[in-house]
Amino acid sequence: MLTRLIAFYTNKIKDKVDWRLLVFLLLFLNVKLIVKIPVIVFFSLWQGNFKFGFSFKNSRLPLFYPLIIAIAIFNWLISKNYSNTNYNVLLLSGIVFWLLCILAIHHIKLAVDNDPPQVIHQTILAFFIVNAVLSACALAIIVFKTHHINPYTYQGEYQKYFISTGDYIKGVTFDTSITNAILNAIGVIYFLTRKNAVMLLVCMATLLLTGSNFINLILLPILLLLFVFNTNRYQKSLVVISLVFLVVFMARISPQNNKYTTESLSHLIHKSERADADSISFPQPAAVINIPLTLRPDSTLNQEERKQKIATLYLDSVGKILSAIRYKKGLRPYKNLYLADGGRIAIQEPDINGPYYQSSTQTPPEQKQLVNFIKIHKDSLPISGNSNYAALLPGKATAFLQTINLFKGHLSNVITGVGIGNFSSKLAFRAAGLGFAGGYPDNYTYINHNFLVNHLDLYLNYFSKRSGFHSLTNSPFSVYDQLIAEYGLIGLMVFMIWYLGFFAKQYKKLTYGIPILFLMLAVLFTDYWFEQLSVMVVFELFLLLNIKEHKTIESLGNEF
Repeated sequence: MLTRLIAFYTNKIKDKVDWRLLVFLLLFLNVKLIVKIPVIVFFSLWQGNFKFGFSFKNSRLPLFYPLIIAIAIFNWLISKNYSNTNYNVLLLSGIVFWLLCILAIHHIKLAVDNDPPQVIHQTILAFFIVNAVLSACALAIIVFKTHHINPYTYQGEYQKYFISTGDYIKGVTFDTSITNAILNAIGVIYFLTRKNAVMLLVCMATLLLTGSNFINLILLPILLLLFVFNTNRYQKSLVVISLVFLVVFMARISPQNNKYTTESLSHLIHKSERADADSISFPQPAAVINIPLTLRPDSTLNQEERKQKIATLYLDSVGKILSAIRYKKGLRPYKNLYLADGGRIAIQEPDINGPYYQSSTQTPPEQKQLVNFIKIHKDSLPISGNSNYAALLPGKATAFLQTINLFKGHLSNVITGVGIGNFSSKLAFRAAGLGFAGGYPDNYTYINHNFLVNHLDLYLNYFSKRSGFHSLTNSPFSVYDQLIAEYGLIGLMVFMIWYLGFFAKQYKKLTYGIPILFLMLAVLFTDYWFEQLSVMVVFELFLLLNIKEHKTIESLGNEF
C-alpha cells in the first residue's frame, strides 16, 4: 500500500516538473566552468538533437550567435596574427564560449518546445524555491558565525559582513551576489505577472538580502510602470508590499546600504567632484580618545568620579579573584564587569570604535597579485601606475570614454572592432592570468597593449584598493562595451537586430517578457553576461516560454 502511494505521488510530481530542465539549470548556472562544460556536453549528447535551425528568415534561435563568431574569425584573418600561439588559444577559447551559449539556448528551446507551458512554469517555481533555500541557508550560516541576528549591522571581524553581507548571498550559482540579485529581479516580475504572491515576496526578500543597490534601483521604476499601466488591483497591492519590503530593508535591516546608495548617487550627480573612497563608501567612525577612568590621576577626578574609580578597581580585583577560582573549578570566568550608574553591576559593551570593528587596513590575498602587477608594469599603466591620478568620473563612464578614444586613433577598427579578447571582455581579463576572472593556463597568458593601458589599467586602479572602490559604477565590465570594442559597429548592429530583435519582434505575444527585456537592457551595462553563462540563459528561457504561451493560446483558440 505504501509503495503504491509513493509511486502515485512520484508520478504526479514527475508530470508537473521537467526534472531534466531543472537539473540542467541548477548545474549549468554554477559559476565553475569545470561544472558548466561537462553538464552542457552531457545534456547535449543525451538529447541527441543538434538541429539549431539558424536562418536569416524565421530563425529558430537568435542568429546573433553564429554571426558574432564569424566576426571574431574575420578579425583574426585580417589581423594576420596567425603565428601568435597565445592569441590563437585565446581566440579558440572565445569561440568555445559562444558555442556554449548556442548549446545552452538550444537545450532551453527544446525543453520549451517539448513541454506544456504549465510544466515549465512548475519547473521555474522549483528552481526559485531551491535558490531561495540556498540563499536563506547562506544567511543562516552568517548569523551562526557572527552570533548576531542581523549581520547587516554587525561591524565585528573587521567589518567582514556589515554592509558586505549581501556579497555572501550567492544562491544556486555560487557566483557573485549580483547574479543572484538579477535572477530574483526576473522572478519578481514573473511572479507578479502570474499573481503568485508567495513566490513574489520570496524573490523580493532574496533580492534584498543580496544587497544589490543597482538592481534595486533598476527594478523600482519597472515595478512603478507595471503598477500604473499593466496590473490589476491585486497586482498593485503586491507591488506596494514589495516596495514596503524595500523601504524596511533599507531603513531597518541595512541602513548602511541606504547611506551607501545615497552617497553613490550623489557622487554620480556631482561628477566634477573628486572620486575618492570616502565619497562613495560608508564613512568610517572617527577615532575616539577615551582614557579609562581607572587610568586617570585622582587629581583630574571629581568626588563622584573618585568613588567610581575605587569601586571599579575593587570590582576588577574581585572579578579577577572570582575568575581565577572559577577557572580552577573548570568554570567559565567572569568578563567585562563594571559599576554602572546607580551602583548597578553591568557587563561592558564592546568598543565599537576599536580596530576590531573597523574595516581592515590589510591588503586581502586576492588583491596582492593586482598590487604586484601594478608595481611591475607601473610605467605602462597611465591610471593605476600614477599615484596622483584623480578620477572625475565613475570607472564605468571612464571605460566608455576609453573605447571612444580607442577608435579615434584606430578608425579602421570602428567597423569590426579590435578583435575578440583584445580590449573589453571577461576572456581578456581571464587571459591576463591574474586569477580574479577565472583560471587560465600560465603558458598561454595574453595581454593586448590596448587592453593593458585601458580597461585592465582602469580595473586595477579601483579593485587593487580597499572595498569602498569595488562597485558596479567603477567596474569597466559591460556587454555593450565588449560588443562595440571587440566586434565594432557591425557587432553592435548584429546584437540589436538578431538578438534583441529576435525577441522584440514578438512584443505582441509578450506579457512578463517585456519588463524582463527592459530589465536586461540595463543589466547588460554591469558585466560580460554572455560569457558568464548564467543570467542570459535564464532570460532566454523566460522569453522563449512567454512566446510559446501565446502560441499555445492561439492554437487553442483556433480549435474552437
